[in-house]
Amino acid sequence: MPHDGADSPNAATLRDLLTLTEDALSPVEKLLGEARSNLRAKVSIDGKISGAALERHQFAAHALSWLATYVESLRQMRAWAGRITEAGAFGEMEALILQIGFGEYLAQIAGGIPMSQGETARLSDLGLNWKPEGAAATLIAGGNTTTSRTRLVALMRDNHGRSTFGVTGLDDELEMIRDQFRRYAEERVVPSAHDWHLKDELIPMEIIEELAELGVFGLTIPEEFGGLGLSKASMVVVSEELSRGYIGVGSLGTRSEIAAELILCGGTPEQKARWLPKLASGEILPTAVFTEPNTGSDLGALRTRAVTDGEDWLVTGNKTWITHAARTHVMTLLARTDPATTDYRGLSMFLADKTPGTDDNPFPTPGMTGGEIEVLGYRGMKEYELGFDGFRVKGENLLGGVEGQGFKQLMQTFESARIQTAARAIGVAQSALEVGMQYAEDRKQFGKSLIEFPRVAGKLAMMAVEIMIARQLTYYSAWQKDHDRRCDLEAGMAKLLGARVAWAAADNALQIHGGNGFALEYQISRILCDARILNIFEGAAEIQAQVIARRLLDGAK
Repeated sequence: MPHDGADSPNAATLRDLLTLTEDALSPVEKLLGEARSNLRAKVSIDGKISGAALERHQFAAHALSWLATYVESLRQMRAWAGRITEAGAFGEMEALILQIGFGEYLAQIAGGIPMSQGETARLSDLGLNWKPEGAAATLIAGGNTTTSRTRLVALMRDNHGRSTFGVTGLDDELEMIRDQFRRYAEERVVPSAHDWHLKDELIPMEIIEELAELGVFGLTIPEEFGGLGLSKASMVVVSEELSRGYIGVGSLGTRSEIAAELILCGGTPEQKARWLPKLASGEILPTAVFTEPNTGSDLGALRTRAVTDGEDWLVTGNKTWITHAARTHVMTLLARTDPATTDYRGLSMFLADKTPGTDDNPFPTPGMTGGEIEVLGYRGMKEYELGFDGFRVKGENLLGGVEGQGFKQLMQTFESARIQTAARAIGVAQSALEVGMQYAEDRKQFGKSLIEFPRVAGKLAMMAVEIMIARQLTYYSAWQKDHDRRCDLEAGMAKLLGARVAWAAADNALQIHGGNGFALEYQISRILCDARILNIFEGAAEIQAQVIARRLLDGAK
């Protein structure tokens, strides 16, 4: 291998690595094709996917999702290496990240992919048996070694303070955006984030006003509606850097992103003209009101109902896990307008005005009540349960002016929402890596820094590698979205992997802290709590894997 104990690589060894990684893709792509065919045969009845059969074979279906996610991740890592090689930026650090990533992920494909702490997806679950040969075997044997990890961490120590470990491959404009928001997060968010968390305080309005001035809430809204008209890739970079400072701050833009996407995709011209400029400027803050008690991810089973009252609507029902509900101005509210239905077909989306609350009276709007849900992390906007009893919504605020389109309208936002969530996961993971690395540098045990011990260095190296893998998969999803290509599959994979990477990074960084990591005064305790939610919201990992599997099987030949 080019980097197993070797000196800094020359052009020939880098070319060898690029060739090896390119050659290793073919056998795993073939494996994925066979896995899809095998599972499709098990879950098909009369040529169509059976939902009941898919549920019976759920473990295998989710194993397929993780296998596909790994294969796509390796594709995107190899594509990243090719791009930065052409740009003359493929150096030793990038080569090590590529080498270790391929070696580890190929080994996990062969031996078992961790879906969670106690669940492993194996090829045998999909009726397959793979004995790696050639390039794949070479990378497994020599890619992720102690020597490689130690060398990568040595380079990371030399480059501490860079925005990321390794060249990301983004263009100059996106890197300028990254630098701007990293500086903002360092100056305005990081110094206060842990205090906000410990006191369970809302993020100060001063921060929200500054984000509005920076254009965060109108980042991807077209210029004709007062936004900046930037790409989804820019949204990813901004979310990543703000979430590195504090996930609550990184998530402030999520609600505006979802609301704007709903209005852009499904709103009337009048609704676009009224709402989008105010969303873009931050004059109004939105909140998403979808989830209900006892329904969770089963949005089609929603029971909150809206009935006509003259030209208006009256809403009655209960919602839960509503983020930033108290001090927002408008709710994207999903309710059932056709009482004869019991599934997604009777749902409609509303742009429901509300009055921002205060600490003393958080929900002053008539027909609406609410109570806070105390949570472990992700605290900066707070979570609420809401109750509606004859809550009035103007008739003109039915999204699109047509009933029964709510579920379809919501589905149109899922690509952007999951890409954005993957970006937040990368930011949290990067924060865990930086905090863990700094502690490992500073903390002395047995006469030397913790970072000098191979297992501590190994943890840090794998954090850096997996963050880059999740980052490239997320960037690719955003690129697909920016080029008007369907990317629900890639966005789902990015979210699935990013959430696992964030949790692993936070958990390992806390382990590096030892007992101190369990103390609330250390910020890694907050990062761990914040990381845990990423595997649940915007589609729990199990739901995400199910959706990915269904898409893979529907498209299988």
